[in-house]
Amino acid sequence: MINLYGQEIKKLEELLISRGQKKYRATQLYDWIYSKEAKTFDEMSDISKSFREELNRDFVLALPKIFTKQESKDGTIKLLLELEDGNKIETAMLPYNYGNAICVTSQVGCNMACSFCASGLLKKIRNLKVEEMVGQVLVMNSLLKEKDKRITHVVIMGTGEPFDNYDNVLDFVRIINHPKGLAIGARHITISTCGLIEGILRYANEGLQTNLAISLHAPNDELRNKLMPVNKAYPLKKLFDAIKYYESHANRRVTFEYILLKGVNDNLECAKQLADLIDNASTYIVNLIPYNPVNENSYQRSDDKSVHAFFSYLKKRHINVTIRKEFGNDIDAACGQLRAKQYYEENNKR
Repeated sequence: MINLYGQEIKKLEELLISRGQKKYRATQLYDWIYSKEAKTFDEMSDISKSFREELNRDFVLALPKIFTKQESKDGTIKLLLELEDGNKIETAMLPYNYGNAICVTSQVGCNMACSFCASGLLKKIRNLKVEEMVGQVLVMNSLLKEKDKRITHVVIMGTGEPFDNYDNVLDFVRIINHPKGLAIGARHITISTCGLIEGILRYANEGLQTNLAISLHAPNDELRNKLMPVNKAYPLKKLFDAIKYYESHANRRVTFEYILLKGVNDNLECAKQLADLIDNASTYIVNLIPYNPVNENSYQRSDDKSVHAFFSYLKKRHINVTIRKEFGNDIDAACGQLRAKQYYEENNKR
């Protein structure tokens, strides 16, 4: 059975044509499942009975199931979703003043092994299918609909490395961006990578106006090697060469994500090295992220004084810098934390 939520429109057109249907059927189906939010094929009243019978026989409209739901007092919603094969993934909605952003997971588990990250506690099992990523947005939208709200921004920054699941992630982006899909603007979609160079170079030539974020977290190779093993394969010189290629070909600027870890990467020497590393400051944005501690490692959150000293130094160096607003402090806020918690609870019962 083919899950229609996983079909990028051009591929759906080709599939339907191969089955003897007209090309326009793809747009018709997109309109029903995304704009009109049809949950069954029998609701599609302007589609012939014979085609509906074919759809019921060979296609499905299947979404992940909510296994656990946490809602913070600040409005953050975090879901643990169960997939068809029993695997569980996280997704979270963050209520910013400019809209409702969803953090989408791209893999079951993660192999990047960043030492500070809860997502890497459980290794990669498999890539997510396109429909499983689309499903995260649709399930969250169904909850927000009760509050007369919807998802307006998407960040592919949950568990997993998006460029390690490149083709499925790009199909997902095209579906949510398509005017007959979820119609989320390209400038409201961000892909975050820990620095897979091949993915960055390929992404530069996709012709998309979406955003690219780099998980940097250290201003030199020695420290980044300790925090992020991926740096051993893609050191900073090669990474920044790829970033410059991306900027020149995609004509989009890059955001650097930088988690502040107490006594590790939050001192003024690191701030100086970071400013020196970003030699074309006007084109880059640095997003400083307060750390959500994870029980399984020893890293601690930087104190407010250190965070603001780091921020102020970058400002003085004319770096475009922000401090990320925090959400969900009263729930399992760290990325991957809810899934890891559930996994360990289940295994401790055995």
